[in-house]
Amino acid sequence: MASGNFDRRRINGPEESYPPVFEVEDDQPPRVRSVRQGRAAEDIRPIYLKAGLISQANGSAYIETERTKIACAVYGPRQSKTTVYNENGRLNVEVKFAPFSCTRRRVPIRDAEDRSVAMQIHQALLPAVRLELLPKSTIDIFITVIENDGIEGCIASGSVAASAALADAGVEMLGLVMSCAASTIGKEMWLDPTEDEAQSASGNLIFAGIPALGTITNIWQSGHMLPEQAFQCIEACQERCGDIHAVVAQALLDKAKIP
Repeated sequence: MASGNFDRRRINGPEESYPPVFEVEDDQPPRVRSVRQGRAAEDIRPIYLKAGLISQANGSAYIETERTKIACAVYGPRQSKTTVYNENGRLNVEVKFAPFSCTRRRVPIRDAEDRSVAMQIHQALLPAVRLELLPKSTIDIFITVIENDGIEGCIASGSVAASAALADAGVEMLGLVMSCAASTIGKEMWLDPTEDEAQSASGNLIFAGIPALGTITNIWQSGHMLPEQAFQCIEACQERCGDIHAVVAQALLDKAKIP
């Protein structure tokens, strides 16, 4: 006679079976570390930049800063499809994250995070591009994040790659736009934070500017940060942007020397 607990509509496991045990993910942010591992507080990650990798585009660049890898392609200037005449050209920026770029697989559709990153990069580049010389024209910038190690690093590296791609395309600019991020962790300031460092920070700041002119194009700050800390981050980022500018300029010179 069948047992009363037996259900014929389901496939029951053996009597000696045990339910599976899943690891519970810890949603708490990582603990604040007092000492930075691997590099000093004012050091940035090594930068690898290569221009002109995408032959189908008018200009392109690939940037890699350890676990942050971004490819950028520029198409244009080309005639705008709109019938309305515009004295200034239009700059379009589109950012896409590869499904395998993050720890958790992303859906291959545009979301609010993609638009936020694209908006920050657009604001950083817009003051440098001379759109008044390109009436009724459009410049399209497509950025693909191959590997992501924090949104702050994506915005900073994406701005640098887009500026190098614009220069590779021959678009006239006032100067190359460089960008750097900083985080306040405890009483210290760490430049170029990783994803874990940015999550454990009390405040984050992304600086973008034109080192050749000594001007600032965009500043984006999130979290809690005192005015003194913000000015300290801006000064440190502005100094590091000069070093990044030398790397980008050398990469463009190497591209120009290739026959």
